[in-house]
Amino acid sequence: MATKTIERSLAEIESNKAKPPPLFKVLLLNDDFTPMEFVVQILQQFFGKSREIAMQLMLQVHHQGSAVCGIYPRDVAETKVLQVTDTARKAQHPLQCMMEET
Repeated sequence: MATKTIERSLAEIESNKAKPPPLFKVLLLNDDFTPMEFVVQILQQFFGKSREIAMQLMLQVHHQGSAVCGIYPRDVAETKVLQVTDTARKAQHPLQCMMEET
């Protein structure tokens, strides 16, 4: 009888463990007005990409319409979206950045 209680307690502990928080993809979207060099700078500044990787991602945005810049927890993804959007608006570019759950 004690074994069943221990097994049930262990099962309850396992089921009560916190699940890891969901992750979110941060994407840049293509537009016809934002200069390619500005997109490269954004990728380097906010996503820590090397110049070479930033160029590849910028070309992916240009040719395929979007590219994933990184995958983060919700709060980090939201911050990155706001930083990119704010920087683009201050530079008077319509660059769009969004996040979606993985």
